[in-house]
Amino acid sequence: MGSACEVVLVASSAQYAQRLAQSAIDEVLRIERKYSRYTANSIVAIINQQAGLKAVVCDDETWALLQYASKLHEQSNGLFDITSGVLRQAWNFKVPALPSEETLNELRAKVGWHKVVLQNQSIALPTTGMEIDLGGFGKEYAADRAAQVLQAQGASSAYVNLAGDMRFLGPKPTGEPWMIGIQDPRHANQVVATLPMMQGGLATSGDYERYFELNGERYCHVLNPFTGRPVKYWRSVSVTAPAAVVAGCTSTMTMLKEEEGLAFLQATGFDFLAIDHAGKVHMRH
Repeated sequence: MGSACEVVLVASSAQYAQRLAQSAIDEVLRIERKYSRYTANSIVAIINQQAGLKAVVCDDETWALLQYASKLHEQSNGLFDITSGVLRQAWNFKVPALPSEETLNELRAKVGWHKVVLQNQSIALPTTGMEIDLGGFGKEYAADRAAQVLQAQGASSAYVNLAGDMRFLGPKPTGEPWMIGIQDPRHANQVVATLPMMQGGLATSGDYERYFELNGERYCHVLNPFTGRPVKYWRSVSVTAPAAVVAGCTSTMTMLKEEEGLAFLQATGFDFLAIDHAGKVHMRH
């Protein structure tokens, strides 16, 4: 998953704990192999290789994820778009440089989930160079799946943490919640709040994971599919929801909605902690 991941669980013996943890890790690795755009023979890589050529038939799991992507695209009026990954080609977050309008226009022409043809459990990307990327909810989906694998084996006091996208299965054995620190988006080793978690998912989107600064402006890796440019309004958005995948999509959508994000967050009914561009904290718990 390209970042630090952990499984924390309570079991009757170290051996049993190891076996449980391994089953969760195996599930995460399975999902990574199957859906990573970096793996040459992943289903995502195959779909992208066939862009402009032919439709690719999907298995049930992949089809369900693509249907979910459609739902997110619809609910966000096109802001959450799994074809927008091509825009990354314009932004190298290791080098502080702005792409030309021409580059952005070329890439924006390859973005648009509404252009994708989904039928008979197959997907066709209409033009060469178009691609899909499940990175927008893949980690959260993997966290949920790994937790389900643990639950199926009887784990009731555990959590899975994939680089801050988390899924909880019940409290600590004492009945107390797990206390989870939320990183201060401007100070890497400081915590801005600590959230008590018993159940469900927790995810954070922020402008501090991958970014560069140029002339006093911060450019982060969350890109608006319509403009091709980084969003600016939120520093960090953390959301708790019944599942990690729901929490993650909600936090990302809030980032993408910029100043309209707060009203959207409040309407979800989920608990959240969001820090805007001025450093002001908005929360519901």
